[in-house]
Amino acid sequence: MIVDTHCHAGRNWFEPIEVLEFQMNRCGVDAAVLIQHGGTYHNDYLFAEAAKRPGKFKVVVLIDPDSADPLGDLEKLAEQGAAGVRIYPGQQFRTPHAHDIWKKAGELGLVVSSLGTVEQFASPDFKEMLDECPGTHVVLEHLAGARISEPPFTTFKSALECAGRSNTTIKVPGLGEITRRPPRLLPGFRFDDVPPLFEMARDAFGVDRMMWGSDFPPSAGREGYENTLEGVRSHPAFARGDDVEWVLGKTAARVWGFKQ
Repeated sequence: MIVDTHCHAGRNWFEPIEVLEFQMNRCGVDAAVLIQHGGTYHNDYLFAEAAKRPGKFKVVVLIDPDSADPLGDLEKLAEQGAAGVRIYPGQQFRTPHAHDIWKKAGELGLVVSSLGTVEQFASPDFKEMLDECPGTHVVLEHLAGARISEPPFTTFKSALECAGRSNTTIKVPGLGEITRRPPRLLPGFRFDDVPPLFEMARDAFGVDRMMWGSDFPPSAGREGYENTLEGVRSHPAFARGDDVEWVLGKTAARVWGFKQ
């Protein structure tokens, strides 16, 4: 089973879900997690489309930080069938204290998919929040915000210390997020000078706490959907035993509740 844990779809931005479905079917991807895109607090489209395809999609919602009752909003979205909520490190809500939102997510059985910079994930404040919310499962998006970086990767190493908290997992993106595109795009898919970020994340988290996320459709402007999958599937960091099976599906099935 292959699960894509980071996809966007919408009517206002990006592409409709049928475009994502086309790519998934073409590449043999069985299921996906729909991540609400920033600034969109109306989640009805994702719920409606997921309901048409039972078992294929999970929905991660956003709640309006200016809402007068964000905790109540979170409860209603959980009742609608949300699998998770997207929260940014250090995000402030009109009411209540920000940590209450993270704790409430755990109480409702919602996974927190967290989008942040590597500096935010490396910060003492974020690690303190993880410690204060041990009942909330937090997924660090985009390889903990690593992006394209240079050695010695000091800040990334600090962000990887989040792995010391058992309530965390990490999303593994396509190589286009962490490696500069070659100046000449040759017939065969290839990135040169790939940094050892996958290996570092594997050593910190273990493959059973790593999950592939394509970042479709933004990834279409980097290396393309299929290549985000192939860049992970063929990466030497995941060549041992059933490592790649964990990263491409088994971890995601466990965390997000997909049936294998």
